[in-house]
Amino acid sequence: MSDLFEATEEKTSYSAKDIEVLEGLEPVRKRPGMYIGGIDEHAYHHLVAEIIDNAMDEAVAGYATNIEVSLDKDNYVTVRDNGRGIPVDPHPKFPNKSALEVITTTLHSGGKFGGGAYSVSGGLHGVGLSAVNALSSHMIIEVAKDKKLYRQEYHQGKPSGPVECLGAVSNRRGTSVRFLPDTLIFGESVHFKPATLFRMARQKAFLFRGVEVRWNCAPELLQGDEKTPAEQVLKFPNGVSDYLDYLMKDRSMVTPKPFAGRVEFPDNQGAVEWAICWPNDFGDAFEYSYCNTVVTPLGGTHTTGMKTCLTKGLKAFADMVGNKRAGDITSDDILNTAGVMLSVFIRDPQFQGQTKERLVTTSATKLVENAMKDPLDHWLSHDTKAATALLDWIVERSEERRRHKKVLETQRASATKKLRLPGKLADCSHKNVEGTELFLVEGDSAGGSAKQARDRMHQAILPLRGKILNVISASQDKILANEEIKDMTEALGCGRRDKYNEEALRYEKVIVMTDADVDGAHIASLLMSFFYQEMPKLIENGHLFLALPPLYRLTYDGKSVYAQDDAEKDKLLATTFKGKNVEVSRFKGLGEMPPHQLKETTMDPNKRTLLKVLIPSKTSSNEEEQEESVYTADIVSRLMGNKPEYRFQFIQEHAKFVENLDI
Repeated sequence: MSDLFEATEEKTSYSAKDIEVLEGLEPVRKRPGMYIGGIDEHAYHHLVAEIIDNAMDEAVAGYATNIEVSLDKDNYVTVRDNGRGIPVDPHPKFPNKSALEVITTTLHSGGKFGGGAYSVSGGLHGVGLSAVNALSSHMIIEVAKDKKLYRQEYHQGKPSGPVECLGAVSNRRGTSVRFLPDTLIFGESVHFKPATLFRMARQKAFLFRGVEVRWNCAPELLQGDEKTPAEQVLKFPNGVSDYLDYLMKDRSMVTPKPFAGRVEFPDNQGAVEWAICWPNDFGDAFEYSYCNTVVTPLGGTHTTGMKTCLTKGLKAFADMVGNKRAGDITSDDILNTAGVMLSVFIRDPQFQGQTKERLVTTSATKLVENAMKDPLDHWLSHDTKAATALLDWIVERSEERRRHKKVLETQRASATKKLRLPGKLADCSHKNVEGTELFLVEGDSAGGSAKQARDRMHQAILPLRGKILNVISASQDKILANEEIKDMTEALGCGRRDKYNEEALRYEKVIVMTDADVDGAHIASLLMSFFYQEMPKLIENGHLFLALPPLYRLTYDGKSVYAQDDAEKDKLLATTFKGKNVEVSRFKGLGEMPPHQLKETTMDPNKRTLLKVLIPSKTSSNEEEQEESVYTADIVSRLMGNKPEYRFQFIQEHAKFVENLDI
C-alpha cells in the first residue's frame, strides 16, 4: 500500500519546474484564439485587417492619404501607407531596442494609449501588429522616415537582426508591412482569398473619404474569379453615402434621398457619419456599423444612440403632423426594412473582446444621439411629403408587427390543443411567443434539474436521450424515424425544410444546454447540424443559442465564483483567490448541479451568458455573405459528413492546439 502512495506522489509532484512562463509573443503562438478569434479562415484574413487598421489610423489622424494593399502569388500580403512611419529611435524604457522592435515584439505596446500620437484609433489593445508578427513565419517591415529607409525582418515573431538603415530615400515616407502567415499555426490548406481582401480594402476606402486605397493582386490568383480586379484605385469622396449607394444599386426607395450626413462631436471628441435609406421592395435589410473604420458586427453603444435619435425624431414629427398612429412605433419598426451605414470616430474606444465585435464606450450613445438630432429634424421638415410617406411606411410595419403578435398569441394559447406535444416536454405557460425559451438538455437527470431551475412562465424543457442522429450523413428515412428529432420538431411546431413556417414557431429562443465537456460539445455540434440542415431559417432569424454552463466552482470563505473552463479557473486562482486555500469543485454534468446553481449560472436571463448561433444567409444579395454561405456548407459537409478522412485531416491540422483533452 505504501508503494502505491509513493508512486502516486511521484507522478503528481508539483513544483516550480512545472510553472510555465510565456515570454514575449509566446502567448500568441500558444493560444492564437485569444488574440485573433481562432485559427480558421476568418481569423487568417483578420491578420490583414489588423495591419490595414493601423494604416487607416494614420489616415484618420490626417497623416496618410494613400494605402496600398497587395497580394502576391506566394501568399505574401503587403500593406503600405504614406504616413509618419513607425518610430525607429531607441525606446526610453528599452534603450537597447528601437521603438519599431518594441512595437512588433511586445504585446500591449503602441502609440494609441496616451492619446498624443492619435486622437482616434481602431482600438487600444496594442496587440495588432505584434500578434500578426507572432503568427507569421516571415515578416518584413520597412519604414521611410526623415528621408531615410529602415528595415527589419522577423521569423515567427523574433527579429532576425537589429533595425538596418538602408540609406537615403526620396519621395517616400510611411510604413510597409509584408508578411506570410505561419502554416504551423494555420495549417497548409488555408490561403488568402483575393475577393475577401479586395472587399476589405474597398470597405476601408468607403469608410474614410479622405483616403485612397490602391489594390493589387497577382493575376495568377484570379483564375476563375471574374469579379475581383487585379488592380484598382479605390476612393469615395462621399464616404458611407457612396457605400450605401453601392449596396442599394437600383432598388427603389420610400424616400427620394437617403438620410445621410456627417457631424463633428463637440470638444474634439470625434465625429459620426451615417447614411440610411428605406427600400420599398421588401428585400434584404441590413445594419452595418463601424468605429474608427473597424467593423462592429454586433453594434454597440453607437447604434443605440442612432436608434434612440431616429425613434424620438420620428415620433416628434408624427406629433407635429398629427399622426396618432405612430405613438407605438419602435426602433425595430423603423429599421427592420432599412439599409443602415453608421460610422463613428471617437477617442479611446472600448470594445467587447479582442476582435472588437461590439462597441461598449458609454459616451458614444449620447454623442451619436445628439449629433444626429438636428440633421434628422431638418431632413424631415425639408421634404414633408417624403417624410410623411416614410412615417406611413413605418406605421404600417408597426401595425403589421402588432397583428402578427396577436396571431402568435392566439396560436400559442391553442397550441397544446392543436399539436401532439412530446410527453417529456415540460412546456411553459406564457401565451405569447415573445419572451419564451425552449431548452434542449442532455439526458433525463439534467432535464430534472433544469425543470426545477426554470422560470415556468417563460422557459420550457425538452430532455434528449444521449447523442442525436447526425443528420448530415443520414438518409431522410432515418431522420424521419428518429424519436429525438420527432420530439424536437413537434415541440417547435414550425416544420422542417421547405415546410418551415416562422409564424408557427412556438418559442422565441431555442437554447442548446449540454455539459461543459467533450461529450457535451459533440451533442451541441450534432444539434447545430440538425438545425443547419433541417431548419436553417430558424438560425438565420436569430432563434438558436448555446448555453454556457460552468465547469468549475471555486469557493473560499463562503463566497463562490464559477469558471467556464480551465483558463478562467486558472485566472481566478491567480487573481481573485491568489494565495488563498480555495475549494475547487468540477461539475461532472448538468444533472450533478443543484437546481439553484443551474439557474444562477446558466438559466437566469439576468446572469447567464448565451452564444448566438449565426450562419450566412443562402439567399442573401450580399456578395460576401453568399461566399461565406458556400464556405460554411462545405465545412459542415466535410466535418459532419460520411467521409472520415476529412475529419482526420482537420484533426491533424488543428490537434497541435488541443490541450488537456477531456476523454
